[in-house]
This record gives sequence, structure tokens and C-alpha cells, in this order.
Amino acid sequence: MGLILVGGIMQLNNRLFEIVYILMQKRKITAKELADRFEVSTRTIYRDIETLSRANIPIYASKGKDGGICLLDEYVLNKTLISEEEQNQILFALQGMKNVRGQNEKDILDKLSLLFNKKINDWIKIDFSNWSKDDMQENRFEIIKSAILNKKVIKFTYYNSNGEESIRSVEPLQIWFKDKAWYLISYCRNKKDYRIFKIARIKEIEILEEHFERKLPKENKEERRNFNVIELELEINSSMAYRVYDEFENEEITKKSDGNFVVKVKYPENEWVYGYILSFGEYTKVLAPTKVKEIVKEKLKKTLNNYL
Repeated sequence: MGLILVGGIMQLNNRLFEIVYILMQKRKITAKELADRFEVSTRTIYRDIETLSRANIPIYASKGKDGGICLLDEYVLNKTLISEEEQNQILFALQGMKNVRGQNEKDILDKLSLLFNKKINDWIKIDFSNWSKDDMQENRFEIIKSAILNKKVIKFTYYNSNGEESIRSVEPLQIWFKDKAWYLISYCRNKKDYRIFKIARIKEIEILEEHFERKLPKENKEERRNFNVIELELEINSSMAYRVYDEFENEEITKKSDGNFVVKVKYPENEWVYGYILSFGEYTKVLAPTKVKEIVKEKLKKTLNNYL
């Protein structure tokens, strides 16, 4: 059976879905045309028509010179199977996926929008390139995505938070967005354990022919181990208001009487957080914790020594 019901939502196999899609565009086509398109016999096509008819899709075959396989005018996917809100949610999700440079997602989006008889609302755009129009980041995502979906091992050069370079071969499992940055969760064959890699630090990536079967673990121990979260308290000068409101949530910000900001936020304690604090230059100071304050002071001294 090419058509089944799961959770009240109709699911079609690829050929049956394509037949409905073609008929919604053309309204009439011959069995031979469909048989040639799908490289099957006309008998198989007629069996497909019977399957669709049993599923209450108004499809029928007419004989004669102008005959063919037809779909009733104004047919759209039965709204009793998928509610209006569910249709919108499906299209919105695919709209976001389409912007992650995926032709498959775009094709599915086009088909479902036609089936639902809805105009696509271009509600989201995700652009992985930077302002210099360099598409390297976007290509990197496309390579990683392809490797995850096809379960292929990838090899790349990686620079850790200390700037140390290494060559890694990994089994990519999931792309993860966390706190303004994209990460790759994978099984690292070099370390023989699960690892999280910041995608911006991945260079010279290539897909290998080697296939893997490993799945994402239910609980990612590496995620907990890598990130020792601290509560950071910063005072930031009022001249940095544009960054304060861009980079922190309202509940994390307190405005002082002198116009400066006190920000309380939780971040992982690593080289990234020290670099982030230093990126504010003279316009910020660490209020707490003391350990971080001392580390930042030491880094500032070392920076000053570079100019002596």
C-alpha cells in the first residue's frame, strides 16, 4: 500500500505524491505519460490511481480521445487531516530549512504550498556569509549537512580556543546553535570520544568516502564537560549601549544612574569568554567573579607588554 495514515496525517510514497502534485499542476495527464515519467508500467499507474481513490483523493480516469487521468478542480489537501495551524507550521519550518541552502527543502516547500493552496510567506532568511560576501561559511555548512545526512566521515583542520592547529577525522552527528555561535557535535576518531567543534574554527573541510553508523547519544556528556558555566557580572560604559542591547537580554541588563550598564550573564569559562570581555576594550570592567577579574587583568598586562 502506497498510502498510510499516521497520527491522522496522510503520508504518500514518492510516486503517489508526485502523481498528485503533477495533477494539481496539469489537471489531466495520460497513464502512458506517467508510466514513462516514473519508468513503470501503465498497469502500475492504474494501481496507484486506485490507491489514491481509496484514500478519498478525487482522482479518476476518463476514456476517449481527450481522456486521461484527472483530478477534480479546486482540490487541495484535505484540511480535516492537517489543520490550518499545522499547515502553517509545516511551511514555516520548511521555509527556515530552505534558507539553509537546501534544494530538497525548497522542492518540498513548493509542493506542499501547492497542495495546501497557500502562498509561501517568505518569513525568514538565514545567511551564513559575512558582510564581505564570502560564501566559505555557507559552503562549510552545506558540506557538513551533506555528511550528516549521508553518514559520511569528514576531515578538517581545526583551531582550538588557544589557536592550536590539529587535523581531525570525525563522524558528524548534529549541527548545534548555542549562544550566538554554531557548533558541530561529532565523534572524533582522533580522540576516540564525542567532541564539540566550533564551526567558525573548522577549515579545509572535505567529505571522505568512508561511511559510519554511529548515532547521536541521548545525553551529551562532552557538552557538560566542555562548558564550566560561570555567572559573570560586568559594568559596561554607556557608549557601548548598541552592543549591550544587541548582545544581552533585557533581564540581564541593569542601567545605573550614571548611564552605564551592569550586565549579569552566564557564560562558559574558557578563552572565548576572556576574549569577549577584552573586545569591549576600555569600556568595561569585570565586577565578578574575582577569578575572572584577575585573569583579565593579567591578560591586559601581557597585552601592554607587547607595546613596550
